[in-house]
Amino acid sequence: MLLLILGMVLVIGAIGIAYAAMTPESDRGVNKSLAVLEAMTAAPAELTKELDRPFSERVVEPVQAKMLSIGKRLTGSDTDARLRRKLDFAGNPNDWSVERVTSLKVLAALVGGPAGLLLALVFGVSAPLLLLMALGGLVLGFFAPNAYLYQAAYDRSEKIARALPDAIDLLTISVEAGLGFDAACQQVARNTDGPLADEFARMLAEMQIGRSRREALKSLAERTTVEEVHSFVGAMVQADSFGVPISQVLRVQSGEIRVKRRQRAETKAQQVPVKITVPLIFCVLPTLFIVILGPAVLQFLDNF
Repeated sequence: MLLLILGMVLVIGAIGIAYAAMTPESDRGVNKSLAVLEAMTAAPAELTKELDRPFSERVVEPVQAKMLSIGKRLTGSDTDARLRRKLDFAGNPNDWSVERVTSLKVLAALVGGPAGLLLALVFGVSAPLLLLMALGGLVLGFFAPNAYLYQAAYDRSEKIARALPDAIDLLTISVEAGLGFDAACQQVARNTDGPLADEFARMLAEMQIGRSRREALKSLAERTTVEEVHSFVGAMVQADSFGVPISQVLRVQSGEIRVKRRQRAETKAQQVPVKITVPLIFCVLPTLFIVILGPAVLQFLDNF
């Protein structure tokens, strides 16, 4: 019924447009449009300056500013700091900013609410469930950017944890070969890929603009949730403060991180039997029972 009504509306709209195009008034409308275009072409630059602006400045930026003002009213005062921290954990994907995430949350909520309502109308649910689905789409759209940032931060932390042992080994080899710590970090940033190399490059850039090595290392630790990175930064800060040889500290950190990496792999291996239980019960065993017991059940039904 919904598709039938939609089709009738589209047919009536097409007929109306065709009728309007064939009437004499349409000629006057076309002439007026042509006159407006000629006036705009012959107008001074001051009058056409507003229309010559890019679409992003005329439409996108005002809409984003409106969404940002609404989002700030809906969220708390400490939301900006938490969002900035989440963006740092996620590696600032696509050059996102706090203002862009806040406006995107409001826009996703405005899209998710009507989408949930339309989905409820398509399935023809009752009024309470229709209202619940519309509200669910609204809430889901509002928190969708947060979920994306959480997943991006988790994936980035996993990549950093996997790349850290090799990076520490490269640091150890470079320092023992005679390079300084800063030059060894530059070797890691130049010869490796991934978020850890980007973090080392950012740390070196901060040191070049005047920050101390201690502050740059602490900033690196604050931009990730990996425990091994925090342990490495703490050891390097203490070595820098007390004058301990960096090569010795790096050798100890390399061994400890390798041990932690092996322990993490063993932990995940022990979790496999527990995680495989759910698909085994709901996916594998039912099909196995159908294949094994199906012929016996069919033969039993034929006999009785």
